[in-house]
Amino acid sequence: MEIVLGLESYPPDSPPSVVALGAFDGIHLAHQKILATARTRARALGLRALACTFDPHPLTVLQPERAPAPITELAENLARIAEQGLDTAVVIVFTREFSLLEAEAFVKDVLVGRLKAREVVVGFNHTFGRGARGNARLLAELGPQYGFVAHVIPPLVVGGVAVSSSGIRQALVAGDVARARKLLGHPYTVRGRVLRGKGRGRQLGFPTANLKPERELIVPAGVYAGRASWEGGRAGAVVNVGIRPTFGEGEYWVEAYLLDFAGDLYDSLLVLEFEERIRPEQKFPDVEALRAQVASDVATAARLLGISPARS
Repeated sequence: MEIVLGLESYPPDSPPSVVALGAFDGIHLAHQKILATARTRARALGLRALACTFDPHPLTVLQPERAPAPITELAENLARIAEQGLDTAVVIVFTREFSLLEAEAFVKDVLVGRLKAREVVVGFNHTFGRGARGNARLLAELGPQYGFVAHVIPPLVVGGVAVSSSGIRQALVAGDVARARKLLGHPYTVRGRVLRGKGRGRQLGFPTANLKPERELIVPAGVYAGRASWEGGRAGAVVNVGIRPTFGEGEYWVEAYLLDFAGDLYDSLLVLEFEERIRPEQKFPDVEALRAQVASDVATAARLLGISPARS
């Protein structure tokens, strides 16, 4: 998939397209429906399937105190858009100046003028343009005037719950990664380089791969069953998120004990998927109590993941 960073970088002589429009944070099941519809319509018409999204999130610029924490970073969102089979993703850099563009001007100058949209696919609740005055209804009204067809995707309900980025954030904040996974259609993840820690896990008999994320995750501190993947490998994992209170370190880390792997992953790019929460973070009276709890966590994770905890 071609990635274009900045609207000004998109060639003005590009061919006509079917545009999937949205913030697309997390690429959850409803987003996937929007993207799949755009891909299907583009293939039927022989046009380019294009995703148009924004970075940073508009509220980060306009009302930073209310801005939601991103479910996933831009790079992961773009990778998941590519998985949906789109040809191009255009990332509009959202600035205060851009926020002043009137909704009709966005349709006329951006969607039709720059992106050559012949059809536009959007979620029922997406807004755009100055003061968020643009919506799905306006798109449908402007379509005949500017020569495009608007497709509005209705709410998607899974297990009696409407799928939304805000609902997924709520599940993650509560530590309910299993519910978040059902709404996302994929696990919540964190990725980063494996760094050398202080060897606490190895001292306990459970050596861990340590990541130092740039920001705290949406999920609360605690222990999770998950999976780890890296170039050429994949394994079940017990993932600990937090500050290691038993050792009084106070430094935020994400660390993973791999259930069915033994080897050196230092400096590897590791992706951790969160499947189920096992327990909250705890401070133990001594190292032996912590070691016993970690052994219990390993057994619980192995059961939840349906794999053997024994190393090969």
